[in-house]
Amino acid sequence: MAARKSQTGNYFEDFTLGQKIVHATPRTLTVGDAALYMGLYAPRFAVQSSDAFARSIGYDRAPLDDLLVFHAVFGKTVPDISLNAVANLGYADCRFLRPVYPGDTLNAVSEVIGLKENSNRETGVVYVRSTGFNDRGEPVLEFIRWVMVRKRDKGAPAPTASVPSPPARVAPEQLGSAVPPIRRAAYASHLAGSRDLWGDYEPGERIDHADGMTLEEAEHQMATRLYQNTARVHFNQHTEGQGRFGRRLVYGGVVISIARALSFNGLGNAFHLAAINGGRHVAPSFGGDTIYAWSEILEKAELPGRTDMGALRTRLVALRNRPASGFPLLNAPDKYEEGVVLDLDAWLLIPR
Repeated sequence: MAARKSQTGNYFEDFTLGQKIVHATPRTLTVGDAALYMGLYAPRFAVQSSDAFARSIGYDRAPLDDLLVFHAVFGKTVPDISLNAVANLGYADCRFLRPVYPGDTLNAVSEVIGLKENSNRETGVVYVRSTGFNDRGEPVLEFIRWVMVRKRDKGAPAPTASVPSPPARVAPEQLGSAVPPIRRAAYASHLAGSRDLWGDYEPGERIDHADGMTLEEAEHQMATRLYQNTARVHFNQHTEGQGRFGRRLVYGGVVISIARALSFNGLGNAFHLAAINGGRHVAPSFGGDTIYAWSEILEKAELPGRTDMGALRTRLVALRNRPASGFPLLNAPDKYEEGVVLDLDAWLLIPR
């Protein structure tokens, strides 16, 4: 019999606490990736859209969209972490550490920081901390995520349960490294598309981002291929047609990118996603769904030693096939209203 050369991915019992995984396939991001990202989601933040605008305020040129960087690093981890996933469950302690520019090459390393078998003994939750590096060996992104992974053998013994306790929020003093000091006088609000700056927002304020974007079947698959995310649930209709939903699931990062792009309408100057404190994919999305979004300002913070930028902690909520008017969220503690698909707690940086 010929030796097996193809890879079937790791199952829950293949992971061990403290295990370190160096992920394959470094990825060079180019202006082509930036253009395709814009074509898929239509983000309009001026700093990532214009070399001239970015240079005028102190960047070398337009940096790549923060979520493009996130997806590229996330995609590196999928073949080793979540190829056999049922669902990606959440994120925490995600920090963007330095700007990434076209031409930078990214790679990723992960450490298993928690394991817990589910009561059905058919799946378990794997917790990992993943770090993305550029080709100079500098960390550009770090995040924790947890994913429900199938077991190969229901009877396989379970590891001792170990569940990490990530911080509830990233501290404000950890937020500023990915944005160089900006020349505030050169920041042209009329070109950025909004007059509202850090001082114009207050905790408790809610913003209906008003617009909606329909997820096309081909587009969400193209996006996931762009990130080299090989999770079967997004591509294999032959298999997924026989599963719980009868169709392919949209990669949750696609929903995050759409909601972030929609948030421009109301947060147009909040051009940098500095950190994700926590996040849940509340329900799946599918091709043909229309995504809406709203945000709540949870907190304002000054950045130590910075007078050019401030931080806004926001709750970004995405909905499918339901407008954001009325700000749908919970109808009971820990029970989300129908249509809520994403609940994301994040820090944004915005000029003062």
